[in-house]
Amino acid sequence: MTGQVVPHDVQGSGSERVLLLHNWFGDRSSFDPMRRYLNGDAFTYAFLDCRGYGEAIDAEGAFTMEEVAEDALAVADRLGWESFSVLGHSMGGKAAQLMLLDAPSRVRSIVGVSPVPASGFPLEGETWELFAGAAESPGNRRAIIDNTTGGRYDDAWLDAMVSRSVERSSPAAFRAYLDSWSRTDFHERVRGNPVPVLLVAGAHDPALGPEAMHATWLRWYPNAELAVLDEAGHYAPEETPEALAAAVERFLGR
Repeated sequence: MTGQVVPHDVQGSGSERVLLLHNWFGDRSSFDPMRRYLNGDAFTYAFLDCRGYGEAIDAEGAFTMEEVAEDALAVADRLGWESFSVLGHSMGGKAAQLMLLDAPSRVRSIVGVSPVPASGFPLEGETWELFAGAAESPGNRRAIIDNTTGGRYDDAWLDAMVSRSVERSSPAAFRAYLDSWSRTDFHERVRGNPVPVLLVAGAHDPALGPEAMHATWLRWYPNAELAVLDEAGHYAPEETPEALAAAVERFLGR
């Protein structure tokens, strides 16, 4: 393990502990809209910045999912958490599975929000160019966000999402993480894993929506279940924060 303690903050004081890993487009502040709906008496939440994002924007690193997993475990160690659940949004969902493989006795359950599967995500031709170019092009980022939320949002919302993404991620880290979350495949290592899993998919997400969950996660994790948010696309923490918080806490509070 070579993880380092990345910037993080803790909310709540409950006995159920949860680490949260953000998506490719946002740092840990992407979870801010849902914070007000979280039950701090029953749960303790730790929000992390991956290297190259947020308060860790200048951190050096390999910028891989393996590194994210190792850093998150280092944060858990610093907090003195022997066991915990992991919530991963999009690319964070892929890193959460590596945490499970690295520390199976510590990860109690996984919540994947529009999560990238262990097999990665196929991006070819023009689509690959769109994603790869997003590191340097705000226009590419905007096109991706617009598409993965079903084309339902106005310019102001899209502009805010893009500008925050650009401000809070380093282009080098952003580009490097793409290779790791999209192109690496370790699904045979997780196949049959008995960990409890909640998958939360937005009905308007054409990339990692319900259909993708059935084709990947639900095939490999025998104790996985799916919750579909009818009003969300790919960014449930920002699109439907109250509904997401309720689904997560229903699952974790059993």
